[in-house]
Amino acid sequence: MLTHKPIRERGKIRLSEYCKILNEGERVSVVKELSMQNNLPKRIQGKIGIVKRKIGSAYLVNINEGKKIKGFIMHPVHLRRMGGEK
Repeated sequence: MLTHKPIRERGKIRLSEYCKILNEGERVSVVKELSMQNNLPKRIQGKIGIVKRKIGSAYLVNINEGKKIKGFIMHPVHLRRMGGEK
């Protein structure tokens, strides 16, 4: 797992990534944005989840962990669209 960005990718986050709008039921993957402070557990890096609802500027994402489905509240900067809605 990366701990810092390459030199050419450092700096501000694109505004379109920061203000991304996701729909309920959309599949997303969790990709930690290194230039933004976060408290994401390492175990969910790279996992795929489903957006349940919007909470303020963040989203509630359900992710399978073993036999359980757990909900995580994440900023859209850390989420990437996977395509295909359920």
